[in-house]
Amino acid sequence: MQHWIGLWFQMVNEWGYAGIIVLMALESSIFPIPSEIVIPPAAYWASQGRYSFAGVVIAGTVGSYAGAAATYWAARWLGRPLLVRYGPYLFCPEEKLLRAERWLARYEAGGVFFARLVPVVRHLIGIPAGLVRMPFGLYSAMTIVGAGLWCLVLAWFGTTVLGDQPELVEDPGRLVQVLQQQSYLVGGFALLLCVLYVFVMRATGKPVREA
Repeated sequence: MQHWIGLWFQMVNEWGYAGIIVLMALESSIFPIPSEIVIPPAAYWASQGRYSFAGVVIAGTVGSYAGAAATYWAARWLGRPLLVRYGPYLFCPEEKLLRAERWLARYEAGGVFFARLVPVVRHLIGIPAGLVRMPFGLYSAMTIVGAGLWCLVLAWFGTTVLGDQPELVEDPGRLVQVLQQQSYLVGGFALLLCVLYVFVMRATGKPVREA
């Protein structure tokens, strides 16, 4: 895994915006690429004048949407039986698929937005959305907003954490560990948004469905 992390880090370093788009597209599909190794170092390099901060966020959002859209249409075309049968060979065992399905059933369209802030579910939410034929326009809107927010948060982490500890740029594995240790901030923010969403649904007479 350390070898792959180093390779992905190198892609961001050498490919620039194109590397960000490709890796974030893969991260938003079924491939286990940590977005923490893509956006934060690019944002740090942006603070050093190599990229622009906005360009990093936009490239990350574009890549995330491309991967999420591909996952949606693949699931919609293949159908559940094939995904259950061959999912374990594609880093998507049935238990992960069931978790994503429960998430979508419980939180509906808003769940697509929140999924972009939640590990594991973030990678897989396009599968149940495609299987239930969720309107693609609505899915796209929620994906873009959620992915954009996630990339913005990671970019802020990159400029803040790496600004204080620039030596982490030379150690991608340690960089991921440090960012994940501080991800409680993102988790708390996502939890607050989820609580507000559930409250609004109940207040407007649209109770959250149980899985």
